[in-house]
Amino acid sequence: MLLLASATDWYCQRPGQSVPWRFHGPTARDKPFMHREVHILGSRGIPAAHSGFEYLAEHLALYLVRRGWKVTVYCQLAGSGEVYEDDWEGIRRVNIPVRNEGAAGTIFFDWKATLISARRDGTMLTLGYNTAIFGLVYRLLGKRNVINMDGIEYRRAKWGPLAKAWFYLNDWFGCWLGNHLVADHPEIKKHLSTRVSADKISMIPYGADAVSSASTAPLEELGLEPGTYCTVIARPVPENSILEIVSAFSRLDTSCKLVVLGDYRADNEYQRRVLAAAGDNVLFAGAIFDKQTVRSLRFHARFYIHGHTVGGTNPSLVEALAAGSAVLAQDNPFNRWVLADAGEFFSDALQCEQCLRDLLQNDARIAVLSDASVQRHKALFQWPAILSAYESLL
Repeated sequence: MLLLASATDWYCQRPGQSVPWRFHGPTARDKPFMHREVHILGSRGIPAAHSGFEYLAEHLALYLVRRGWKVTVYCQLAGSGEVYEDDWEGIRRVNIPVRNEGAAGTIFFDWKATLISARRDGTMLTLGYNTAIFGLVYRLLGKRNVINMDGIEYRRAKWGPLAKAWFYLNDWFGCWLGNHLVADHPEIKKHLSTRVSADKISMIPYGADAVSSASTAPLEELGLEPGTYCTVIARPVPENSILEIVSAFSRLDTSCKLVVLGDYRADNEYQRRVLAAAGDNVLFAGAIFDKQTVRSLRFHARFYIHGHTVGGTNPSLVEALAAGSAVLAQDNPFNRWVLADAGEFFSDALQCEQCLRDLLQNDARIAVLSDASVQRHKALFQWPAILSAYESLL
C-alpha cells in the first residue's frame, strides 16, 4: 500500500478519465497557458499562523509564484480601517480589517474578499465552503471558482442547530456553485459524489514538511524530556475525543505525561469536564501557536494521540506522520485511510486505555509505528506532489 509510483497518481483524476494521471510539468503545448492568475480566499491569510488552510495557502502561493503565476491572497486582520494591499514574498496580499470576532467577522471578511476578487481577472481558489453561497457572485459574473470543500462541518457536535443548518446549506451551495471541487480525502469525495458528479471532484490531500530534528529547548521550558510524554494537539471540542483520551490516560499508573495543547476554560462545560477528569500525569500546556515549539513537542513525544472523529485529511495527523511520530488514533474511516498500517486505533475510552498501556510498555512497537509514519508521509503527503496537483488542476 505504501509503494506508490507517484503520489500525484493517487491524488487526482481528470474528468472523464478512469485512470490516475501524472503531472509532468509544463510542455511546449502548455506554454500559452503559463503565467496564469489565481486568487486564494477562505483562510486567515499568510504568513500562516494558525490553521491548516493557512499553511496550504502559504505553501501553494509561494510555489505558484516561483512557477510564474500571479497570486493574490486575501488576509483577515483584526481591527478597523481601509482595505490595503501589500507584497509578501512576491505574493499580492489584500488585507481586510474586520472589527467583529468569531463567525460574524469571518462572514464579513469572506463577503468583502468575494466582492474585491470578483472584479479582477483570474481563477478563484476558495478554501472551505462555510460561505459558499457567496460563490453566486462568481457564477453571475462568469468567474471560475475552485472550492476545497474541507470536512463535513455540519456533523461536528460543537455547533448548535442554526450553525449546523448554515453549514449544511453551504455544503450544497458549494457543490452547485463551484466550477470544480477539491476533496482532501476519499471519504470526502464519496460524500460530495452524492451531490454532484464524481467528474467534478479532484481528491488532493493535505501535506506537511518532513521533520528530521527539533530543538529540545521548548521541552525544557515545560519541564519535559524527550520520550517521556505523549501529545494531544486538537481543538477542545467533543468530536475530538479529548475527554475519552484524558480519562483513559489519567487511569494509568505511569510517570509518562500527557501533554494537551489547547485553550481550556472552566466556564465551558465540556472543557470543564476534561479538566476535572485529568490526573496528575496530565499537563495542559495551553494554546501554543509557535511553530518551533509545536514542532519540538511533536517530534520528541513518545507517541501522538489523535482523537478526531469527523473531517477529512486532518493537518495535525499528517504533521505527526511527517515528524515520524508513532500514532494512536480514534477508529474511523478518515483516520484509517490517512494512517493505513502506520497507527494503532481505539473506539472508546476503555480501548484507548488498553492501547495506551500497551504502547507505553512496548518500545519495539513504537519503533515500528514511527518508521511506518515516515513511510506513509513519503508516499502520500509531501508538498511537492500535492502542490503540483493543485497547479495542474488550476
